[in-house]
Amino acid sequence: MELTWHGHSTWHVTVGETDLLIDPFFDNPKTDLEPADVDTPDYVLLTHGHADHIADAGAFSEATLVATPELVSYCQEEFGFEDAVGGMGMNLGGTVECGDAYVTMVRADHTNGIMTENDASGGMPAGFVVSDTKPTQVADEDATTFYHAGDTSLMTEMREVIGPYLEPDAAAVPIGDHFTMGPWQAAVAVDWLDVDYAFPQHYDTFPPIEQDPEDFATEVRATGGIAEVHTLAADEPFELEP
Repeated sequence: MELTWHGHSTWHVTVGETDLLIDPFFDNPKTDLEPADVDTPDYVLLTHGHADHIADAGAFSEATLVATPELVSYCQEEFGFEDAVGGMGMNLGGTVECGDAYVTMVRADHTNGIMTENDASGGMPAGFVVSDTKPTQVADEDATTFYHAGDTSLMTEMREVIGPYLEPDAAAVPIGDHFTMGPWQAAVAVDWLDVDYAFPQHYDTFPPIEQDPEDFATEVRATGGIAEVHTLAADEPFELEP
């Protein structure tokens, strides 16, 4: 599995021959890319409807959309998407097969106005667990699994469900504070998830979420957990192996 962070919460994930783009938003200071520089992926995954997560979705409308039915409906009307998993999207708790990948939608504790309009709901916000094998209760040591937490606060589902049952090898967690977890809560999340690798995301995009990712790394070390923190340079691929 190859992971590429494009700043903020935007990730390109390659599983086998399948390309997935999560939360496309290239108007951030970390990336040098424009949407036109990025090939249309097979799938676009949207965690929720805020502008800093779907602003560039329309540039990839030929992809198959993975999102809640409410958000799928909005993106079909506003951005011209025609295809969605299951014809109408998916919802929390579901797992769908996306080419060579399996995508499980999990909770995120956040709000979900569409394009930050408080009177338009995009359904529940979400995170995604992306794996190269179908999740089951039988542990698979050869599986490779990446968890994109979306915009979220610390929640016990990370400790009780996502970590022990979906068993991610790596997690991208927001550290910006103010709108999501900050460094210390994100470090607790990483400890609960019991991942090998942790990536900070959703920081340094706007003044309220300016953070030094080294503070996150310090907090992760303070938990005594096993995770290695990798503060990725934008647009540079990271090879994730089980």
